[in-house]
Amino acid sequence: MARILTLNIGAAKAVLAEYQIRGKTALTLTRYATADVTGMQVETPQLKLVPAIQEAMKTSGIKPGPLLLALNGQMVFPRFAKFPPVDAEKLEELIHYEVEQNIPFPIDEVVCDHQLLGETAEGDQAAMIVAAKLDQVSLVTDAVGAAGLLPHVVDVGPMAVTNALKKSHPDLEGSVMVLDVGAKTTSLIILENEKVYLRAIPVAGNAITKELSQTFGCSPEEAEQLKKERGYVSLGGVTEDEDEVADRASKTIRTVLTRLHAEINRSINFYRSQQGGTAPTHVFLTGGSVRLPQIDEFFRETLKVEVEFLNPLDGIEIGPAIDQAALESDVFELVESVGLALRWTKQAALNINLMPPALMAKMRLIKRIPFIGAGAVALLIALIVGIVGENNAAAVAHAQAEFINDKNAAFGKYEKDLIQAVKAAGVQLRKTDEFQQLMASRSLAVQRIEAVRRSLLPNMWITGWEEEKGLQKVTIRGWQDSLTAAEKIYADANNGKKVTAAELVQATLRKSEQVVPDSVKIVATRDVNGRGCLVEFAIAFKPAPLQSIAAAGKPAAAKDDAKGKGAAAKKPGGKKQ
Repeated sequence: MARILTLNIGAAKAVLAEYQIRGKTALTLTRYATADVTGMQVETPQLKLVPAIQEAMKTSGIKPGPLLLALNGQMVFPRFAKFPPVDAEKLEELIHYEVEQNIPFPIDEVVCDHQLLGETAEGDQAAMIVAAKLDQVSLVTDAVGAAGLLPHVVDVGPMAVTNALKKSHPDLEGSVMVLDVGAKTTSLIILENEKVYLRAIPVAGNAITKELSQTFGCSPEEAEQLKKERGYVSLGGVTEDEDEVADRASKTIRTVLTRLHAEINRSINFYRSQQGGTAPTHVFLTGGSVRLPQIDEFFRETLKVEVEFLNPLDGIEIGPAIDQAALESDVFELVESVGLALRWTKQAALNINLMPPALMAKMRLIKRIPFIGAGAVALLIALIVGIVGENNAAAVAHAQAEFINDKNAAFGKYEKDLIQAVKAAGVQLRKTDEFQQLMASRSLAVQRIEAVRRSLLPNMWITGWEEEKGLQKVTIRGWQDSLTAAEKIYADANNGKKVTAAELVQATLRKSEQVVPDSVKIVATRDVNGRGCLVEFAIAFKPAPLQSIAAAGKPAAAKDDAKGKGAAAKKPGGKKQ
């Protein structure tokens, strides 16, 4: 049973997943994890991506394996093109010319791939061409490699979404649109017969958060919390929600989505005029931001078409280690992952691969290694079998001894080179350890924030963070009604024992590996607005010291050996000689 990994990198999250393949096509989702990559820079993806991938692997228990990678759709330049019916060699020349004319970078600075989609009604050859800046793609693949994973395929997010849609809905006809509403952008995909149209619209979840922040005069973090806990899409009209905050938020969200709707209409009109397509009659919604209640009703009302959520897990088995409750919430973030997994089972409709040339050369070398080893083993077996066929047991033993001696003498001349190589490897290992230590230290702040975030109760959020005399001081706010409810739930479950919401957070945080347990203290509590509806408290703690990666990764035998040497260097009285 084969095992593969998928990794799709968005603007705010990276999703790492593991699949088992039974037979040739049956997929089972066995593990997955999401990691925050908010603020990841195109020029330095490794600063966010390496610790994010390593943390995802650690929390999910996913081990390295063959990886299929999907780049963020914002990194690529997609183009649908039509070519006259010519032979394959001439068609390649036309596609190359198309790339040179329409990609805004020198051809030697991009990595490009294309796929033929079939003949148009006019008899032309339709093709999807995708290009990306080589240096940007290499930075991402290098970061993935630094995290311990080696990509076998470098796909693109919208293509993976398309593959997931075509697999889950193989009988779709006519013009169909997918809206993948993410954090920074909404990927719009229109599929119609041989046509494919892609566009990244810069209106998505972050735009909603920014508008809520301006409307309520709060921080972006508080606006994001408000969006998740009380946000929904107003359906217009004069109806009002009894919850004034939720009502105001819903109307703000609708304002942003109305801007998105205008961009969608503009895209549809461009598709119809430039590619001769027809308006979509069916819309699928996916992406992290489509969790907003009533968003499907909004698009059904404004686009006047059938709208449904895209469920990529139809036909995918779910392993026993998967948390079903969490999966229901995360299903929209697994669409690209499923589309990637289909590449390995040869069930994908689109097969774009933007592997950098250097990575392709590395993959070819790795593929050759097993065959070289197998050939050497086969030669040894053939020699031994030949000897056994002509001699008795004693002769066989003698021949084997001579064979081994000859080989030993032949390999002896390489011993010096091998010793030098081992020394050089040791130098590189020390450098690697230093680099890993550096990378780990850079991700410490993220890990500490995540540790505090996981300790919070529902309707709590972080509003401040500062360092004071070696302690980390975190300021936290929460809605009083929610915190009172949490305190009551705890009391009911613990024979009436009363603790405050702040104490519950304190107890949970003390269990984190990121803090020194006894150092976690509640240092301040106050009513924010004097009306008892918004509570603020502060917790201080001492961070756990950074562990040595080299020591943590040292085999047990090596540790015992080092311990033995240390003991041997001491006299019975405990003093060193």
